[in-house]
Amino acid sequence: MELNGKCVLVTGGAVRIGRAICEALAARGCTVVVHYRTSEHEAFALVDSFRVSGVEAFAVQAALGDAASCTALMDACVALVGGVDFLVNNASVFHRDSLLETTEAKLLLELQVNAFVPLFLTQALARVVSSGKIVNLLDRRVEGLECGALPYMLSKKMLADFTQLAALELAPEFTVNAVAPGPVLPPPGEGPARTRDLAGATPLGVGLTPDAVAQAVVYLLEADAVTGQTLFVDGGQRLGKTEG
Repeated sequence: MELNGKCVLVTGGAVRIGRAICEALAARGCTVVVHYRTSEHEAFALVDSFRVSGVEAFAVQAALGDAASCTALMDACVALVGGVDFLVNNASVFHRDSLLETTEAKLLLELQVNAFVPLFLTQALARVVSSGKIVNLLDRRVEGLECGALPYMLSKKMLADFTQLAALELAPEFTVNAVAPGPVLPPPGEGPARTRDLAGATPLGVGLTPDAVAQAVVYLLEADAVTGQTLFVDGGQRLGKTEG
């Protein structure tokens, strides 16, 4: 599918991987709606940079949590641009909580943002347009098990299953796919060395970048015969440990 002239909503699009996704889609002529929660300065700076280059772009604030807030965001996007062709569910939260550290509040927070919001936004999109494409951002760890972040892992695994279920239910009018990055950026407040520690050795021996993740999103939005798939951008890390 040709992306030029299509409208895309990217949640959490003002910073980090979301920003790279917005930039890649703007470079292909998409109208970009940058959703943000608190990163107002970054969102409007990004939108301004797109407009200077002749790309139509908008910034929309929303504290996404329940179905009503997701519906309101989609309605706001439709009011701005007349319709949304693509949805990229990028917004996410991550906390390190073990099984014994997990509380009801911590579990519900991660599930709400990482799993329920993409579900509600997918519903909202399917109710306002007759066809479209959706990409969910996962984590390469959804294919295995890792201790120390139980609520996060559960939420991303739920989103991975939802991706396939939604692909089946919404076909043939919509495609629903996912991208699962490895460690790309350090957690906020930590330096690049932390990302290298998290990534470890990979079969490809390459550093993972936000741009690489963005290119995977672009591919899935361009592809017309792909749905229910997860594209791993992890340098082969999920395949197992390498020496060195």
